[in-house]
Amino acid sequence: MAKLTARLELIAEKARRTLSAKDAAREEALQLSRDALRHSTNAIRAVHRAEYEEAKEMLASAHLLLRELDKTLSGHQELLHGGFVYNSQKEYAEGCITYALILGEDIPDPEELGVSYSAYLNGLGEAVGELRRHLLDYTRRGEIARCEELLSVMDDIYGVLVTMDFPDAITGGLRRTTDAVRGILERTRGDLTLSFRQRDLEERLDSLKERLDASPEPHKGGSSPSVGQKGGG
Repeated sequence: MAKLTARLELIAEKARRTLSAKDAAREEALQLSRDALRHSTNAIRAVHRAEYEEAKEMLASAHLLLRELDKTLSGHQELLHGGFVYNSQKEYAEGCITYALILGEDIPDPEELGVSYSAYLNGLGEAVGELRRHLLDYTRRGEIARCEELLSVMDDIYGVLVTMDFPDAITGGLRRTTDAVRGILERTRGDLTLSFRQRDLEERLDSLKERLDASPEPHKGGSSPSVGQKGGG
């Protein structure tokens, strides 16, 4: 019995050391993940404000934090599949994709970003919502060509996502993201069509007003008939 007790205590001590190290790594990874997510979110906001240099710096900071996150969890592979790692990767992918598409740069590759394909694809889908916001801004400014270009990009992204017919356990719930993208695309196409029709109507009315203003006024001659005039007799 004494031998069994001693062996159990030895196993318990090893378990405590292992779990303690894992817990410390997890706490550090959580903080790194939160910081990376925050930098990526702020980068997206900076893109919307046209503060592109600031956005680039924030994305670079997020990239370094995610690399540090990988190192921290290198000895604890099971934690790499935790939700907090996935969320920070997805937000980073969304930020990098949004930045590239708005600035007209080549879209980054998931391996280049160092994120999983499921996080990348979901980030790609969520970038469509950011593109819609820019498209509506361009619509208000009357930049029709840019609006059509962004709508085409959004359509291309949906065309890719809808082909990823795999279980949600593999794709990280990509079907829900794809459904959301379809809804955004339909609303955006409707908003853009309505805006084009309204703009066309306004231009036609302005043209009609110009023609009316340019035409000569009708001649106002002749005498008014007498009132109460009686015939002779």
